[in-house]
Amino acid sequence: QEVVTYEQMPDVIKKLMLEHKVAIKKLNKFEKSLQDFKENKWKINKEINNVFSEFFQFFDGELLLHNRKEEKVLFPLLENRFRESGEHGTDTFSQTPIDIFEDDHYQFIQLGTLAFNLIGISSRLPDEDSKNIVSDMAYQNSLELIEMLRLHIYREDETLFQLAYQLISTEEFEQMNALIDKVK
Repeated sequence: QEVVTYEQMPDVIKKLMLEHKVAIKKLNKFEKSLQDFKENKWKINKEINNVFSEFFQFFDGELLLHNRKEEKVLFPLLENRFRESGEHGTDTFSQTPIDIFEDDHYQFIQLGTLAFNLIGISSRLPDEDSKNIVSDMAYQNSLELIEMLRLHIYREDETLFQLAYQLISTEEFEQMNALIDKVK
C-alpha cells in the first residue's frame, strides 16, 4: 500500500501529528536534562528544575489532553472499523489494535506519575545513599517513559494513522475535526 504523506492526511490527523512533533521536542529536552541530572550526581539546579517542571506541566496538560482527543474522537470509530474488517483477536477479550494504544496511554500516566513523584521525593531525602537510589529510579523510569512515548508516537504516525486513512471516510474525518477541539 502507498504511504500517505502528512500533506495528504485529513486535518484532524494533521492536528494529532503536529501535537506529536511538539511532544517529541519536549521529550528531547527532558531527556537532555535527565542526562544533566545524572552527570550532576543527582543534584537539581535551576535549569534542570525548570525543564523538569516544564515537561511535567506539558505531560499533565497537553499530553493527557492529546490522549483524550484520540480516545474520544478517533479511537471509537477506528475500533469499529477494525472489528468490521476482522482486525481483532478471536479470544474472549477480542482485542483490536486500539486496545494496545489505549493501554499505552494508561502506562504513560503510571510511569509519568511515578517518575514525577520519585524526582520530588529524591530531592527531599537527607540520606545521600537513599537519595542516589531514588534518583536513579526516577532517571530509569523517566527514560522508560521517553522511549515508550517515542515508540507510541511512531506507531501512531506510521501505522495507526495510515490505517485510519484507509478505513475512515472524508465526511467522518470532517466530523471528527469539528469535535476534536471541543475535547477537554
